[in-house]
Amino acid sequence: MAEKGERAIKVVAENRKARFNYAIEDTVEAGIALTGTEVKSIRNGKTTIAESYADSKNGEIWLINSNIPEYLQANRFNHEPKRPRKLLLHRKQINKLMGAVDREGMTLIPLKLYFNERGRAKLLLAIAKGKKLHDKRETEKKRDWGREKGRLLRARG
Repeated sequence: MAEKGERAIKVVAENRKARFNYAIEDTVEAGIALTGTEVKSIRNGKTTIAESYADSKNGEIWLINSNIPEYLQANRFNHEPKRPRKLLLHRKQINKLMGAVDREGMTLIPLKLYFNERGRAKLLLAIAKGKKLHDKRETEKKRDWGREKGRLLRARG
């Protein structure tokens, strides 16, 4: 059982289609530079990262096209819902990610947005390569066979 001062990881948004559309090579945990109203809005749980991706500009990694809706109680101090957000990474990690994107034709895809044990907003970022149509069909076949195998084993006893 968790102690009183310890918090569990709270997943706020998940990109469920990413593992179907992309072959994940590696993952990196990144912090996000947010304003106060963005944090409150994320805690409400209405955030979407399904259509978002990360890109490099001026030696920094930015999260683009993620939707964090406006916080209703913030009136004029609110944030722009789809603004680019800076990802907080070490220089070595940034160089590794930029190298993978430039040389190998990889893409940076967010998998999960969550709050860690300390209450900080974190993003699980994946270095991925897009799957072709036949790869997606193969993934679907494996998933269906696994489901069918489970049914057969349950029926046997």
